[in-house]
Amino acid sequence: AEATAASTGRSLSLVYESEKIGVASSEELVRQRGVLERTEKMVDKMDQDLKISQKHINSIKSVFGGFVNYFKSKPAETTPEQNGTLIPQPNSRLKEAINTSKEQEAQYQASHPNLRKLNDSDLIPEGTVSAVSTEAYPKNPHLRAYHQKIDNNLDELSTGLGRLKDIALGMQTEIEEQDDIIGRLTTKVDKLDVNIKSTEKKVRQL
Repeated sequence: AEATAASTGRSLSLVYESEKIGVASSEELVRQRGVLERTEKMVDKMDQDLKISQKHINSIKSVFGGFVNYFKSKPAETTPEQNGTLIPQPNSRLKEAINTSKEQEAQYQASHPNLRKLNDSDLIPEGTVSAVSTEAYPKNPHLRAYHQKIDNNLDELSTGLGRLKDIALGMQTEIEEQDDIIGRLTTKVDKLDVNIKSTEKKVRQL
């Protein structure tokens, strides 16, 4: 019982540390999403500006271009984003997993103040005799305390592993969504590159 209690305690400590690493990695993914989203908006703005430039070039190339295009409506412009802080939002699954783990951290610290420095002595009640016969188990208060401690640790391990699973699934969804953003961004950049070269060619022909 003593060894089992110590083992479950160490396992609980590992789950706690793994959960902290998972939350930190998730937050880094969220930061990365913000970078991708800002980059995509910049590319969209560049594409919009390029369309306006092409319109002006076409007007210059035509003798009556300026007069004709004066009455033409401007191309639809996207509303520029404010330069304030843009807070990236992860997918709902990851957001919930991060919040749940952070809320649980305080409870972890309260119930296991020495969790990071866990050792066998933290789990052994004072005056406990290490060798006890199985026949005395139901009557021995120390063994009952160990048994209760093991049950509590196993319950916390189960819920902790569940939270780790939620973090992992949330990160997987986030990565898939960011892959979609990268795919869109790659297509837009390729298209923008072609349009820039086309515009440069038109400028040289003026």
